[in-house]
Amino acid sequence: MKRREFIAATMALLVSARRSLAQGTRRRVGFLAPNVVEPTVQKAWLDGLRNHGWIDGRNLIIEYRYAPSQDRLPAFAAELVALSPDVLIAPNPQAAVALKSATASIPIVFVAAHPERLGLVQSMSHPGGNITGLATFVPGFTGKIIEILREVVPTASKIAVLVNPGSPTHRLIVAEELPQTAQNLGVALPIVEATTAEELDIAFASAAAQHADAISVFGDALPRWRRSIVCPRFIFSDYSPPMAD
Repeated sequence: MKRREFIAATMALLVSARRSLAQGTRRRVGFLAPNVVEPTVQKAWLDGLRNHGWIDGRNLIIEYRYAPSQDRLPAFAAELVALSPDVLIAPNPQAAVALKSATASIPIVFVAAHPERLGLVQSMSHPGGNITGLATFVPGFTGKIIEILREVVPTASKIAVLVNPGSPTHRLIVAEELPQTAQNLGVALPIVEATTAEELDIAFASAAAQHADAISVFGDALPRWRRSIVCPRFIFSDYSPPMAD
């Protein structure tokens, strides 16, 4: 699908709300996420749609699918595609990858970091295919976060980095950006992992056992880390792009 055709298909949801309402037709949107979206985020999204004349239950049908685990995402993606929605929404890279694998024709709008590196788009200027969206991560930003944390704790020589190994973005940063950051700043950056909020205590214990002076938290939508982090032993640096990971 050419980019112009894709944009036309996607924006159809926003340019003819009154006509669709008058004719009684409803547009269908498929929404796939690893877990239930926070109420404030969902409200902001629904309010934005309402401001453009689209009201869920009136002239819009939103089909939500929330995967309790990452391995369920492909099945839920297939369910949404089978409903033949007008557009699919993926608020994070895991959902975007699952939807991209499920359809090459239905427009997909995503929020993700490093979309090119994850294979979601051909390039930022020319996404190609049936997918486009918002990139939430700028290369080099991870190093800047670590640098700021060191300004807060100048004596920190070892900074643990909390990541979700199930996040393709986190894996990419760990493999490609952290080694260079550690070398540039002259610090040790041991990795501690958690895929759920329940695993945070184990991650913190691991950081403590490695005598980390601070922890840099990579924001992730899957475990809702920011709600769960309570560990007075460490100073935290939190990078949390909205719904990106």
